[in-house]
Amino acid sequence: MSNFVFYDFETSSSNKYWGQIIQIGAVLTNDNLEELDRFDLRCRLSPGIIPEAMALIVNKSSPKMLKSSNLSHYEMIRQFIETLKRWGKATYVGFNSIDFDEEFLRCTLFQTLEYPYITSTNGNTRGDILGLARAANLYYPNTLKNSVNKKGNDVYKLDQMAPLNGIEHGDAHSAIGDVMATVGIAKLIVNKAPNVWKASMLTMDKNQTLSLIQKELLFCTNEYFYGKSRPYVQTFICQHPQYQWPLCFDLRHDPNIYLKMPIQELTVAMKKQPKFIRTVRHNKHPVIMNPSYGDKFDEYKIIGTSKLQARAKLIKENKEFSEKIISIKRSEIEEKEQSKSQEDLYNEESIYAKFTSTEDNKIMPEFHNVGWDKKLSVLAKFRDERLQYFGKKLLYMEKPEMLSKSDYNLIHKDIAKKLLSTNNEKWNTIPRTYSEIDTLRAKFEKEGQPEKLVILDEINAYVEELEKIYSLA
Repeated sequence: MSNFVFYDFETSSSNKYWGQIIQIGAVLTNDNLEELDRFDLRCRLSPGIIPEAMALIVNKSSPKMLKSSNLSHYEMIRQFIETLKRWGKATYVGFNSIDFDEEFLRCTLFQTLEYPYITSTNGNTRGDILGLARAANLYYPNTLKNSVNKKGNDVYKLDQMAPLNGIEHGDAHSAIGDVMATVGIAKLIVNKAPNVWKASMLTMDKNQTLSLIQKELLFCTNEYFYGKSRPYVQTFICQHPQYQWPLCFDLRHDPNIYLKMPIQELTVAMKKQPKFIRTVRHNKHPVIMNPSYGDKFDEYKIIGTSKLQARAKLIKENKEFSEKIISIKRSEIEEKEQSKSQEDLYNEESIYAKFTSTEDNKIMPEFHNVGWDKKLSVLAKFRDERLQYFGKKLLYMEKPEMLSKSDYNLIHKDIAKKLLSTNNEKWNTIPRTYSEIDTLRAKFEKEGQPEKLVILDEINAYVEELEKIYSLA
């Protein structure tokens, strides 16, 4: 087994394209979850970054703290990358990391001229403890204690789960505090729901997961929506023609109803509820359990194992049905393409629009290794104009004197235009932040939270400083 890297970020915003990581916590453990090393750093806000006021309050990060850090954002990211290289091949794990922290990391690495997919290439794999926690409680009820919301659903928030389960979490919403709480949750799953933990070890690599789903006659997995985990005993039909996700048949339904349907009728049936075809996102660490776990749930127990197996064989043996599903999905893709917005993507949002070339990936280390006075000449070697743009933005933030006056003015005016915009933009703006501060101030005054009002005043002063700087652009 490889080591684990448990990690967590605190960010200036929830927006992965336009926000910034302001604190990184990471712990290297062995496969027994024993700590081997740790990384814990905070950085300054980069020029032109407007933080969301609520994000800073949740993170307990005042602008004063962020301004006083001796590390720039770029320096912190470089130290993190060098640490990960030293730690070697590992499985990267967090709490809601696949949908949030990892996406933030990919965008950050893309914009700082580093290969973005470090957590899932070169022998590295990835997992998510949030998904495991939900699966553990579904298959082994009361593995973890949860608070319950007004709708009667369990709450899977780390700051609430940790204390309920006897895990020290005194520094909630600091990156390293959240990492240690995540390790604590993982240890409870190992001890109380060992079969869920073992199953999860088989699906941290997307290719291995796909192979497992295709090979098994039937399997049990779970999805989480509307505040509840729901089990599904399924069998593989085919892969989605665009995303390559496994499309699977939910065996609570009788396949005989659908196998001989003409394609038009099948298309209509697929849009109705309940769904008989489900998507398993094999690249997002699903927990694939033995189909016998379906016996824990009435809808599958009533059908019985032999009938579920017979239904799975019918699906597996019917290639015509598989071809119909692929054809229907292709038509859906074409429809979406025709109705898709033609709005241009900004460079910051373009990470998935086009992969960087192998040639450009090889140039990236050179950019980081040379002195600031030589970085511009390295930038000229990139064929991808996005990388040249990001490189000049890094120079603007770190060593603006290295840029030509025209390049500096171009970037400075572009940032000013974005920050001062009064439109409803994709990124955070100065007017929007003032509005957020006013709303939060009224809320905290009503609730009698003077300590939060102090932070709001600091944020307001910080935004006023930025407004003065960029109003002159």
